Amino acid sequence: MEDNPEKKSLRNLLLEKRDNTSFDLMKIASKKIQKKLNKIPIYRNAQRVGVYFPIGSEILTQDIIQELLSRGKEVSLPKVIGEDMEFRKIEGFSSLEKGSFEIMEPKEDCKVENNLDVILVPTVGISVKGIRLGYGHGYYDRFLAKNPTSTVSLTLEKQIVKNIPKSEHDKIIDWIVTEDRIIQTQR
Repeated sequence: MEDNPEKKSLRNLLLEKRDNTSFDLMKIASKKIQKKLNKIPIYRNAQRVGVYFPIGSEILTQDIIQELLSRGKEVSLPKVIGEDMEFRKIEGFSSLEKGSFEIMEPKEDCKVENNLDVILVPTVGISVKGIRLGYGHGYYDRFLAKNPTSTVSLTLEKQIVKNIPKSEHDKIIDWIVTEDRIIQTQR
């Protein structure tokens, strides 16, 4: 994906800001986000949920994955296949292995499940309008272009910025959940 210099600069700034969050604070924020997430009907009522496995200083999703599995929900995680990404259903953490970018992803024998009710999307930065800044590889935007569904960004309050330059291929996120609030973006 083309990455404009303004986005690249903003991404570096926001990653540095997020990376400076202590692990203890990240655990506390992640717990608060998990509680707030359950207040969103589209998530709470979803049967098939796409979730990412966290890397670096991303919001911790392991407890969310565990909670979904224990509630009998179908949980799928992304797997990078060349330039694209697909979601694969997992039975538990034993269904995962290190994959692209050293990220935990579903093993080869996990069933492809791209028909999801909602996807939790990793976020570097986001505007209140739902314009998301990811890592610049475009996997989620390409996936959502082919498989439209409801999306929820899990992010720290300090990652919300006033303005993010929108590219033509950027998909707008429906919901933003931080440790402090829930935002439903305007379409």
